[in-house]
Amino acid sequence: MYNGKVMICGVDTSKLPLLKEKEKEALIIRVKDGDSLARDELINGNLRLVLSVVQRFLGRGENPDDLFQVGCIGLIKSIDNFDITQNVKFSTYAVPMIIGEIRRYLRDNNSVKVSRSIKDVAYRAMQAKERIIAATQKEPTVSEIAKELDLPREDVVVALESIVDPVSLYEPVFSENGDSVYYLDQVGDKNDDKNWLCEIAMRDAISRLSLREKNILSLRFIKGKTQMEVSNEIGISQAQVSRLEKNAIDKIKN
Repeated sequence: MYNGKVMICGVDTSKLPLLKEKEKEALIIRVKDGDSLARDELINGNLRLVLSVVQRFLGRGENPDDLFQVGCIGLIKSIDNFDITQNVKFSTYAVPMIIGEIRRYLRDNNSVKVSRSIKDVAYRAMQAKERIIAATQKEPTVSEIAKELDLPREDVVVALESIVDPVSLYEPVFSENGDSVYYLDQVGDKNDDKNWLCEIAMRDAISRLSLREKNILSLRFIKGKTQMEVSNEIGISQAQVSRLEKNAIDKIKN
């Protein structure tokens, strides 16, 4: 913002034109007749509408310029698809189109990548939820959504969680007098960021071990067997068990 003027994508939004409803209707008719100049004028005359929608999505760490450009794509789609025979204001039709385009962009550019099959289940679940609400006038449970889709409840839970925007552990959930409570403070009782980072590192290190090394560590430290008992079970000498065990632990430490 400069001197009260909002600059976005190099555009001074204070100078954007503002069309009246009659002007929009006249331009839309010309657009449908193939008038490219009218199309450009209609786009420029509705950039304020895009800006108002983009402001709903600010604060998520996304570049406002990127959101504005994506919103403009939604605006252009709404112009191309608008049916002038319907008794609907253009802005009423355009806003959901712009929102949908921005949400699609945020979903596809999410820092947490989710497989297409899980996304498909999530969108089917959202559609099923809307159908159930329309039929019963109440919020359905996950079990009811799963039954509607004929899917395991666990699959629906995973799918719905996958499309929730990620939240930073260091984002404050409450602030008062300069003191803030962060999401990290609410994760577990004794766990902090060092603990779960160590667990992630440990799991990654173990995943790199050979199957024999994993088996030996499991028998020794999960089942509590002696090296001699392990050697008898897997058919190698106690000295080999000791060497493999030491090598595996050294790999994890490294």
